[in-house]
Amino acid sequence: MSCKGGSNCCKNRQTVQPFKSLATQMGRPHDLPRVVKIVDIKEENAQVRTFTLDLSVGAHPGQFVLLWIPRLDEKPFSVAFDDGQKLELSIAKVGPFTEALFEKKVGDQVGIRGPFGKPFYYELGDRLATIGGGYGAAPLYFLAHQAVQKGCTVEFIVGGRSKDHLLFIERAAALPSTQVHVSTDDGSQGFKGYNVQLLNQLFDEGLALDRLITVGPERMMKAVSDVALEKNLECIVSVERYMKCGFGICGQCVIDESGMPTCMEGPAMDHKLARRQKEFGQYHRDALGKKHSF
Repeated sequence: MSCKGGSNCCKNRQTVQPFKSLATQMGRPHDLPRVVKIVDIKEENAQVRTFTLDLSVGAHPGQFVLLWIPRLDEKPFSVAFDDGQKLELSIAKVGPFTEALFEKKVGDQVGIRGPFGKPFYYELGDRLATIGGGYGAAPLYFLAHQAVQKGCTVEFIVGGRSKDHLLFIERAAALPSTQVHVSTDDGSQGFKGYNVQLLNQLFDEGLALDRLITVGPERMMKAVSDVALEKNLECIVSVERYMKCGFGICGQCVIDESGMPTCMEGPAMDHKLARRQKEFGQYHRDALGKKHSF
């Protein structure tokens, strides 16, 4: 039985921190895309589809892959699930690349590189809360699925603008040792308000946790980080930037002043490290280096 007296009370608690993927440990090169077949497409809601590919890349929750459509482009996407046989990517239709992807059918082929980046980490037996905004719920389901097998309990908190924007609620509810909490901005399902407000309400009701892990809009993750500081909890955020190469060479994803490449030092990182970066929760840069406020 794991100690529950606080996140630092037990020195011998084992941290689940697989910074190197199985594929990386085996020495597989990351630089060339592998051609894979789309074996299933599931429409999650009006904006998001989950594409299942006939390949496992040995990804851990929190890592990302680069998806390639020949003669078009290559884009990074978080891994929604990897069961050792197939890979799932839950993708929102938000631009020309994803519009082209949404035209693909089962049996069509795409290219893939990865996995890249650092995954989420936690300790065996942790009491976790995952806080997902929008389609940030997808990689958090992957995390919850893994964590409950490591003796963790999970408070799966997911928020969206309305019930039509929620993801992975049923899948998460089917997991053992997992409690699902839903918030919607318009009150169409669950708590009316933001997921961070729901998190605070759960604390007011006596919820005890060891660690928060959050994926979603950066201003939302900054608010989760504020809660973690107030409650003296460990917290992991997922920082995304304009990622191209995946291994820290191109410099597209570096964070201002520190020059830290998020494809290598992230996406998953301790919230205190993220807060030391000038731009966290404030702005990001596009491919041309132009600032865009969150």
